[in-house]
Amino acid sequence: MALESLNPATGELLETFFEWSDEQVTSAIEAVHTSYLTWRTTTFSQRKQLMLQAAKVLRDKVEHYALIMAQEMGKPIVEGQAEVEKCALVCEYYAQNAEEMLADEPIASDAGKSYVAFRPQGVVLAVMPWNFPFWQVFRFAAPALMAGNAGVLKHASNVPRCALAIEEVFIEAGFPADIFRTLMIGSGKVSQVIENPYIVATTLTGSDIAGRKVAEKSGAMLKKSVMELGGSDPFVVLDDADLDEAAVMGTKGRCLNSGQSCIAAKRFIVVDSVYDQFVEKFKSNFESLIMGDPANINTQIGPQARHDLMEELHGQVEASVAMGAKILLGGKPTGEGYLVLVASYPITVSRSS
Repeated sequence: MALESLNPATGELLETFFEWSDEQVTSAIEAVHTSYLTWRTTTFSQRKQLMLQAAKVLRDKVEHYALIMAQEMGKPIVEGQAEVEKCALVCEYYAQNAEEMLADEPIASDAGKSYVAFRPQGVVLAVMPWNFPFWQVFRFAAPALMAGNAGVLKHASNVPRCALAIEEVFIEAGFPADIFRTLMIGSGKVSQVIENPYIVATTLTGSDIAGRKVAEKSGAMLKKSVMELGGSDPFVVLDDADLDEAAVMGTKGRCLNSGQSCIAAKRFIVVDSVYDQFVEKFKSNFESLIMGDPANINTQIGPQARHDLMEELHGQVEASVAMGAKILLGGKPTGEGYLVLVASYPITVSRSS
């Protein structure tokens, strides 16, 4: 199996990586566990200095990392730069606060001394999505490493260059070798990774389908898991709303990361008395958005990250129209290259009786 890095704005093949063998995966996990055995004995002060250095590496190379995201999954480069900064902030947050957060907590009991202690557990497997390819990883890695654990990453198969770049951040920051590793594998090998005796816990951000599989396997192996799955977030506009502000914020809420966000506004519920006014303002805001090359600093809407995602989105638009929705803007894919751009995220509206 090959992991392909494709530029979604052009369809250009950037780089191909071949999936690791079972032996390579096992060897990498063993190396991470060996590194963990020493890492768990380090002080919070030692970990803090390295995590602060990781934040510095991120800021020093912000344009480089943002460009990787733009080229590999189509994130508008300005949003990519903001994502890198957010990663630097989370590194700093846990560097500054981990020791206090993980301090022993005295509790009352009939014993001479009772307390809750927080101790490192081992190697944590993270299965992460492509839509925020840096942020989703760092929000797991920063607290996990500051707690004295180690990490292995199974990233989405369409962002292998992002995955390797994240590993390099920790290397450049001076972290011990093998304390954080990217596993170059597809989803088919996740189950066997969970089975590895050195994996003590799992975390996943992604679909409910993937979440069920990882949670089921983790449960069967008696390993703790943390899941962040999908949602269908409503954006409600009532009759006393500032419609100009609501339309601006609604556009931002829908178009974050070119619409590819689990917390994006997905269902707009507008009361009848302001319905027509809101829709007109909403449409006008969409018309002003700049679509195009995600590496261009002026671009506000980039392509969908993969061709199948673009096709699925267009299929949803057509299905909505078939059920009575009205297209106010766009409605058809447009652009050039293997993965074409979607015209301003077609607005389909329906009105409740």
